[in-house]
Amino acid sequence: MSLSDDSYDQTFDQFHGTDTYIASDDLRHAVNVAVALARPLLVRGEPGTGKTLLAENLARALGLPLIRWHVKSTTKAKDGLYVYDTVARLHDSRFGNVDGGHDVRDVAHYIKLGPLGQALDAPSRVVLLIDEIDKADIEFPNDLLLEIDAMRFRIDETGREVVAKERPVVIITSNNEKELPDAFLRRCVFHYIQFPTRELMAQIVRVHHPDLTDKVLDNALELFFGLRATPKLRKKPSTSELIDWITVLKRAGVDLSRVSGGLPFIGTLLKTEQDIELLGKRAKA
Repeated sequence: MSLSDDSYDQTFDQFHGTDTYIASDDLRHAVNVAVALARPLLVRGEPGTGKTLLAENLARALGLPLIRWHVKSTTKAKDGLYVYDTVARLHDSRFGNVDGGHDVRDVAHYIKLGPLGQALDAPSRVVLLIDEIDKADIEFPNDLLLEIDAMRFRIDETGREVVAKERPVVIITSNNEKELPDAFLRRCVFHYIQFPTRELMAQIVRVHHPDLTDKVLDNALELFFGLRATPKLRKKPSTSELIDWITVLKRAGVDLSRVSGGLPFIGTLLKTEQDIELLGKRAKA
């Protein structure tokens, strides 16, 4: 896809403002550049700003399968290619595998492709979501891009070499919890998703709660953004927490147009004891 090819934008626009994801022009341009240059798109932003949802909507817009890789603190780049399940093979060797019907001498049966391995082994292009890369250790990002750039890998236990037929569209998310290596950043297209403005947040809430009156919506947003503006708040409430809070209030029969001080079901919005105590002290002041 070239930079002048607007087929992506035309396809993606059908979700703009009508689905659970509302993308800015800058974000759509960043995606277009990443696809055109065949570079990973690194997306940063607060939790709840739609980073993961971006990959889901991109896959849908392009008509491609989505493969998810949720990164953990112990994740290694090679684990994303494949793992050799030696425990399962040992178990089958000791106790037999009547139901499986395979020969335990067939090592290939115990090779499980990881998310990156699946993306490279796919018969056609896929979208690969690498979620929360900043959870892994400092070596992971550079090791990851080496594997993606190679577009091939060898399974040592079987000698099989996997060669990608097409380069996957790679979306990498970060919650900005730690600095990423400069070498990694240079090889990515970067986009920071700003927290939604009040106007955009109103559109997002409308998608989930189309029955809200203007007065109720205005009051909910006033309380929400007022809470986010509280000084020294450790974890500001996110978009998904606002949606959940409104849902809980509706199900409890609370009149949102009259909600003010006290904030019922505060545990839906604030998720740390320190923040709840902070809000309580400010309410008494």
